[in-house]
Amino acid sequence: MHTNRRQFNTALLATTVSGLPNGSWAATYPDRPISFICPWPAGGTADQTMRALCAAAAKELGQAIAVENKVGASGMIGLKTMTLAKPDGYTLGQIPISVTRFSQLGSVAIDPQKDITYLARTSGQTFGTAVLAQSPYKTLQDLIKAAQARPGQISYAHSGVGGATHVGMEELSIAAGVQFAHIPFKGGAEALQAVLGGHVDVLADSSSWAPHVEAGKLRLLATWGEQRTSRFKDVPTLREAGLNVVVDAPNGIGAPKGLDEAITARLREAFRVAVASAEFKQACEKIDAPVLYQDGPDYEKYVLQTYKKETLLIERLKLKALLKS
Repeated sequence: MHTNRRQFNTALLATTVSGLPNGSWAATYPDRPISFICPWPAGGTADQTMRALCAAAAKELGQAIAVENKVGASGMIGLKTMTLAKPDGYTLGQIPISVTRFSQLGSVAIDPQKDITYLARTSGQTFGTAVLAQSPYKTLQDLIKAAQARPGQISYAHSGVGGATHVGMEELSIAAGVQFAHIPFKGGAEALQAVLGGHVDVLADSSSWAPHVEAGKLRLLATWGEQRTSRFKDVPTLREAGLNVVVDAPNGIGAPKGLDEAITARLREAFRVAVASAEFKQACEKIDAPVLYQDGPDYEKYVLQTYKKETLLIERLKLKALLKS
C-alpha cells in the first residue's frame, strides 16, 4: 500500500516537472536577465545596432538583455558559442547570414538547417564599390570598361576570402564579364587603408567608406542593395548600373535549437516590436543599414534559401580552392 502510494507520488512529480517547460516555467519567462552574444567587436556598426535592438526588446520583456562580444572567424565564434548554450531562452545572439556559406566551406561546425531557433531577421548592410577621388574611374561603367581592357590587372581590397565583400565583388565581376585581382585583408579597416594609401585600386566594403566619400577622399561608384541609400542618393545601385546583383547580407536574431515554443513566441513578439522601435531605426540610419524585418518562420525559410544559393556560388567561384591557396 505504502509502496504503491510512493510510486504514484513519484510518477506524479515526474509528470509535473516534465510538464513545466510548457506550463508555469514558460509562463514566467523571463524571470532573470538575458545574455545576448554579438559576434562583432564592441563599438562597431553591428554592435551599435544590436545594443539598440536589445535595449528595445528588454523593455518588452521586462528584463535586462546584456550584450556580450565574442569575436573572431568572421562572426562564427560568437555564433558557435550561442548554438552550444542551453536552449532555455536566456542565451540569444546575432546570426550573420554568412553562416550559410562558412558552414559549407568547413570554416565552422554549425548546421544552420539544424542548430538554430530563428526569431527574427533584423537589418542588412550597405555595401559599395569605391575608389580614390583622383581615380580615373568616374563611374562603375568606367571601371568595368577598364577591367575589360586589362583583365586581372585592376585590384580590389576586401575583408577576407569567402566574406560578403569578396563574394559580392566576384558576383559583380561575373555579371559584368570581367576579372579583377582580389586582395584579401583581415578586415574592412585594413582594406580601407590600403585603398586610401593608393596600394589597391578599388575598395569593396560596407559603409566604412561613407565618411571618406563625404570628405572628398573617396568616390562611391555604386551601392549593392535593392534601393539607393538615402545618404548617397546620387549613387546608383548595381542593378541601376545594369548588373543583376544585390548584396545586403541581412543579419538576424536566434537562439539554440530546442527552445520551448511558448518562449520562442514570446521572443519573436519582443523582437518584432524592437525592430519597429525608434531607437533601433535611428541606430540603423546612423550606419546606412536598411531595416529588413522578417518574423522567425519566414526568416528561417530565407536562411534555407540562401543556403542553397550559397552552394551554387561556392562551386561557381571555386571558394574552397581559394581558401586553401
